[in-house]
This record gives sequence, C-alpha cells and structure tokens, in this order.
Amino acid sequence: MADTHIDDATGVETVGHEWDGIEELNNPLPRWWVLLFLACIVFSVGYVIVYPAIPMRHSATRGIAGWTSRGQLTAELRAANAGRAPIMAALTTTPIEAIPANPQLLHEAIAGGRAAFLVNCVPCHGSGAAGSPPGTFGGYPNLNDDDWLWGGTLTNIETTITHGVRFPGDDQTRMNQMPSFGRDGILTAAQVSDVVSHVRSLSGLEPASPASARGAAIFANNCAVCHGPQGRGNRQFGAPNLSDAIWLYGSSREAVTDTVTNAHAGVMPAWGGRLSPATIRMLAVYVHSLGGGEGFTVPSATAAPAKPTKPDVIAARDVPVVGAGSHGKP
Repeated sequence: MADTHIDDATGVETVGHEWDGIEELNNPLPRWWVLLFLACIVFSVGYVIVYPAIPMRHSATRGIAGWTSRGQLTAELRAANAGRAPIMAALTTTPIEAIPANPQLLHEAIAGGRAAFLVNCVPCHGSGAAGSPPGTFGGYPNLNDDDWLWGGTLTNIETTITHGVRFPGDDQTRMNQMPSFGRDGILTAAQVSDVVSHVRSLSGLEPASPASARGAAIFANNCAVCHGPQGRGNRQFGAPNLSDAIWLYGSSREAVTDTVTNAHAGVMPAWGGRLSPATIRMLAVYVHSLGGGEGFTVPSATAAPAKPTKPDVIAARDVPVVGAGSHGKP
C-alpha cells in the first residue's frame, strides 16, 4: 500500500512510492494543460457530430455536414475535368494528322500522352519506350526507332493503339499469323536450318553459302508472300523487314530457328474500349514524337510548352499483355 505523506521541503504530498530514496511529488497538473485537454475533448465531440467518425457495420456515421473524402475527390476531379474539357474536345475533333500544325495542341498531346504511357504502357514497353532486349522474355518492341510493322504515321499508330494486335474481341484488331513451319511439319528440320541461313544472310549476319542458297528457294515458296522476295517486309500484313538489324526475338541462329520452327503471336491490348478517344490520340502523338514517327513535324520553338493534360488511365494490372509482334514494332 502506498505510504503517502507531506514532503518537508516543499509541503506537497508525495505519491507514496520510493525508489532508492527518491520520492515523487504529487503536484497538480498545470492549469493551461488541463484547459487544453478539456478543449480537445470538446473539439473531438464536435468533430464526431459534424464529420463521419464512428465506424458502423457497413459504413461510418455520416455527420451533420454531409462531407466525405470521396465526395471531395469527386468534386476535385469534376473541376479538373471541366478545366481540361476544351483541350480534350480539341484533341477529339481535330484530325490527328493536323495536330502537329498546332504547336499548343501538339504540346498538350505529348504531355498528356507521356502521362498515359507511364500508367498504361510502361509495364511492357518500359519507361523509356525501349521495349525488351532482343532474345529476352516478352518480345516487346522498341518505340524509339523507325521500324514499324503496321506503319509509323500518326493515323497508323492511332489505329494500332485503338484496336491492338491479335486482341480477341476486337474485329478490327491488327491480325497476322506466321505459320509454325517446323512444329507443324510444313518444313523439315534441315529445311528450317537452310531458311535460317538465308534469313540471317539477308541482314549480313551470315555469309552466302550453299545452305543459304537452298534456303532462298524455300523462302521464295513459303515466306516471300508476306515478307517479300527480298525479305523487306509488308506492312499490309504486318510482316517484319528481315533485312535490317532489328530483331524482336533475337538474331542469333538459335533465336531465328525457334521463330521459324514455332513462330510468335504476341498480343497487344485494344485500348479503344479502355481509354477515351482523346487519350488514345494523345498516346499516338506521344509515341510518334519519340523519334521514329513517320512524317513527324517539329513543333515551333516559339510556342510555350503547355501544362500537362491528365489523360484517362487504367490500372496496368487489369491488362493481359503478351509480346506484341514478330520482329519490329506492332
């Protein structure tokens, strides 16, 4: 039991405990502290009455002010949307090929497209849009160079983003299908090897040889219909150029053999059902501006950069994506 007594030196009652001869005085709390404590109690009671505070089974108490964080967010988003409505309307109504002629609209589109790209496209194409290195898992194309399977104009890119590549459920999706020549028994292993020698010789990876000469005849009968007699590709079919140095799945003999034997059929989402037309247009302009866009117009140096326009976004985790092409860009 505590042994309380009056301290002789101060005249204040002790709390009744002693630690190695040290006793604690039972001084009253400062008046300012007590008043502040009482004010906090009054404030907390008022807060509970005015704002949502007490958790219930399905929701919290609403509070007499009717305020909610979701309501505030909705109001702020509505105000933001109203502020960017004119530029979004201009992006929607202006033909995409005419956007480079309007420096302010071009800056807005690039800024908004960059934001949309970071949210929707980075998981596959990377933050720098460089795609995946040749031969690595994924087969995601580099969007910075000038190699395009389906064309690199603004309208081409917009169509690809809108309808995707081999995307189920979109009747206008970019579609092609390279046969699995080895797996399906169309060519023997020896014929596949000869075709690989010819294909690699087209880009200077192998010197001409008897094997590449045999492969040239096989190529003419089986591959030239899509890739062309010189292997330079055909954008009508999304067939890649085999005579350059750009390889989506790798240029080694093993990698090309695997491509001819098993083929690749990467999928790119059709963003037309996920993003607004204006956001898709901003994405197309941004990708086009990265350096490989065909017919690119440099914006006027006197035009002041516009504030970034926030695009519609969709969580990347909701997008099922596989590699997007065979050798070049989608």
